[in-house]
Amino acid sequence: MTPVRTLLLGSVAIAGTAVQAADLPTKTAAPVDYVRICSTHGVGFFYIPGTETCLRVGGRVRAEYLYVEPTDRSQDAVGFRARGRINIDTRTATAYGTLRSYIRMEITRSSGAYTGGDITTSSNIAQAFIQFGGLTAGRTVSFFTHPDLPAPNFGDLRFDDPTNAEVNLLAYTFSFGNGFSASLSLEDGLERRVNNELNFPLFGVGSPAQVLAPIPFDYGGERIPDVVANLRYTGTWGGAQLSGALHQIRDVAFGLTTVDGVTVPVINPITGLPYPAHADTDYGFALAAHAYANLPFLGTGDTGWISATYTDGAVGYINAGQAGPISNGFISAGRIAQPFADAFVDPLTGEFKTNKAYGVAGGINHNWTPTIQTNVFGSWMRFDASGIAQYVVPASAAAVASSIAGTTTGLVDFNEYRAGANVIWTPVEGFLIGVEALYIRVDPRGRVAVPLTDASGEPTGGFRAAGSDDTWEGRLRIQRDF
Repeated sequence: MTPVRTLLLGSVAIAGTAVQAADLPTKTAAPVDYVRICSTHGVGFFYIPGTETCLRVGGRVRAEYLYVEPTDRSQDAVGFRARGRINIDTRTATAYGTLRSYIRMEITRSSGAYTGGDITTSSNIAQAFIQFGGLTAGRTVSFFTHPDLPAPNFGDLRFDDPTNAEVNLLAYTFSFGNGFSASLSLEDGLERRVNNELNFPLFGVGSPAQVLAPIPFDYGGERIPDVVANLRYTGTWGGAQLSGALHQIRDVAFGLTTVDGVTVPVINPITGLPYPAHADTDYGFALAAHAYANLPFLGTGDTGWISATYTDGAVGYINAGQAGPISNGFISAGRIAQPFADAFVDPLTGEFKTNKAYGVAGGINHNWTPTIQTNVFGSWMRFDASGIAQYVVPASAAAVASSIAGTTTGLVDFNEYRAGANVIWTPVEGFLIGVEALYIRVDPRGRVAVPLTDASGEPTGGFRAAGSDDTWEGRLRIQRDF
């Protein structure tokens, strides 16, 4: 009987324990907050868990290889570049419209022909901006250019290229409906400055009378930003935009120099009086018209585009989408390198003289198949400086002997021509392989004095006469966007 009694008591104990356990409160598993797709703002967005903010993470990897026709043995003919990009795009619907923040970070490794022989690694916040209603604040594409221009050129053209023209700004866009809008933008003018050291050793050589060369200056501190405005139309056929920009030109102190540690005024050799300590503040400007259109009569998805620009004292707005100050600017092809700058100081008056640059760029895109396209493009630019900034070397015995008699030095007027084409294969969405050739010609419309160099590229101190010169570039690009 003992084993039976033990079994019964054990069963009762187990049953009692089960009843007590059933009386205890049970924990409910936390609901799983699954990631939800956000289709409101396009493909690739999802809701950040616990919020109503949509997020898209994307990026790009680019490998590019460059060939540039060298002019001496010191120059690299080939260049290698690798670039990685991360994009973070967040958007939230509000009662005032979409609140958007965007970050684009890039790291680039370049060598050889890209850098002039160096090896460089650069990190860059290409874009970082907030949009709220019509407000745009941060770093993004300048409102002077048109961000939708279908210009897939790899090399540079002379217009405000939207793939490069990223600046810090504060802007507001007014939307009028029916595709029309207008924007007013305050943009960082430091990024658009172009200066030159104006080193012209032949200026005045052989002249019986004293000749004064254009005076260089150092840009002073920025007092007002560049003021940019545009009027834009976007329709089913394409789009168009008119743009304008105002650019401040300030000098630090061209009229002062240091002698034995003492600051003294610079004397005007014509008047015998001191120059002013600095030139009066001046303003340059830029105007542009951009347009693009669908060309269905050529083929499905074919497009054409054009951009015309005029600048006076603001040449950075035609300089391939310039987004950084240039302290010693040149436009070059082959052995010719022509000075390129916003302005110079008039050696007679001590005031600024602005330089003009104007031109037109454009191209056509044709899709042979859904995966193969060809782009043909080009640009023409004219640089025009005041006549006082130029000097023609007279026919002295020494000038004739060195073949530089009749050549022009200084800020010489010139034309630049660029023409190119590329073929792009896109075997799968987001991945491309492209090859491009670009021809460049600089024509000073006369003979100029070009410094002579030795085999290593170092100047010998001599000069030779030269007319126009040209070069060409070749690129191979392999790119994946995701």
